[in-house]
Amino acid sequence: MATLLRKIGLIRLHNRDTEDPKHHHRSSQQGSSLRGRGGPKNGSNKPQPQGPHGGGGCSSSSSESSPGGRKTKKAPEPAKQPPPPRSSGGREKPREAAREPGAGREAAPQRPGCSSGPGSAPLVPLASGSGPLAPAGRQQHCTQVRTRRLMKELQDIARLSDRFISVELVDESLFDWNVKLHQVDKDSVLWQDMKETNTEYILLNLTFPDNFPFSPPFMRVLSPRLENGYVLDGGAICMELLTPRGWSSAYTVEAVMRQFAASLVKGQGRICRKAGKSKKSFSRKEAEATFKSLVKTHEKYGWVTPPVSDG
Repeated sequence: MATLLRKIGLIRLHNRDTEDPKHHHRSSQQGSSLRGRGGPKNGSNKPQPQGPHGGGGCSSSSSESSPGGRKTKKAPEPAKQPPPPRSSGGREKPREAAREPGAGREAAPQRPGCSSGPGSAPLVPLASGSGPLAPAGRQQHCTQVRTRRLMKELQDIARLSDRFISVELVDESLFDWNVKLHQVDKDSVLWQDMKETNTEYILLNLTFPDNFPFSPPFMRVLSPRLENGYVLDGGAICMELLTPRGWSSAYTVEAVMRQFAASLVKGQGRICRKAGKSKKSFSRKEAEATFKSLVKTHEKYGWVTPPVSDG
């Protein structure tokens, strides 16, 4: 019965609208209100929001009511597309531009000291003021090699049966030695000088560089003051094996000291007995300057007797 009454009401509204177009708006509101009370047969169980006049509001769906009660679907509006980005020069960029390989990815930092190969991240610059120092791992390795070698040298010298040499560490430093040479050839004049002057040993100083045993130690005579025997000003020693060119990592301290004792005898070394001069001690600074000069001279002429003009 209710359905029949609604149909009659719709027919009357339709006739009224056709007769008087002024009532078109009112009839459409009434028709939508009637359809809103139609229950599930009208297609929706959801409650409709109230309009400002207390009647049925507009539907939030995409369909609208026509004056005749029929629903017409509203055409969907095309989605608005954002305008394409423009370059600084006013030209439009293509939408599908080819991306460069690796674009948009952050470069991973690389540890200092590593070279950057193909496809690797750039090197991280060193902090300002840092110099070209060797890596800490390399320095540590060199220190370990030098320490092990010198510890072994000390043990081997302590086992010598003939007490040829003895070692004392300077200020408890493993890399600075005072070596006492107790014996030379007993048939030499130097041995006679040692007996006559009650000299028990010839004292030398050896300092070992960071890259020992791959570089030679610096060796000089401390006392007594010697003449000839390839001992020069400041106590510097003229021996090829003490130079970078003549050195070998296979040389031991004992072997170097035996070679030095032989060169003293070969060069007819003597203990200086001149008044005043014999008490003057050797200087390290003078020995270093003399050693640099003789190395430069022998690099020029080889290990032969140089001209007198070159010293």
